[in-house]
Amino acid sequence: MNRMTRSYGIDTSVLVRLLTGKPPAEFTRCISVIGAMAQDRGAGFYASNQVIGEAYVAVQHHYGVSKRDARDGLVDVLQSGLVTAQSGQAALDALEAPGGAGLLDRLIAADYARAGYETLTLDRRMAGLPGVRLL
Repeated sequence: MNRMTRSYGIDTSVLVRLLTGKPPAEFTRCISVIGAMAQDRGAGFYASNQVIGEAYVAVQHHYGVSKRDARDGLVDVLQSGLVTAQSGQAALDALEAPGGAGLLDRLIAADYARAGYETLTLDRRMAGLPGVRLL
């Protein structure tokens, strides 16, 4: 029997559980279900830039995680083999970039670049990114 490989996009609640491990029961359920689906169906699991950005903000606000720790944790989760950034290396580059534009600005610019758009902004820091122009 030929099994079709399916791809799934996770939402912020799933990524936050994978990032924090809290609450433990939900974390365990996420790991178990995603792991079983990946093994059984060869499924792929992806986090969009919007989900990555929301998770970044959520763990700072709700769990008191520092910006640096949130970024590092997201890189770890997205390189774990369980979940991948939908925009690939661009999201990892945004998470690992030091200084300058903020993470959300970098993710926005990456999404527009993937679509072939130039980003327009009034933010001078964001305007320093490739493919971004200051109005």
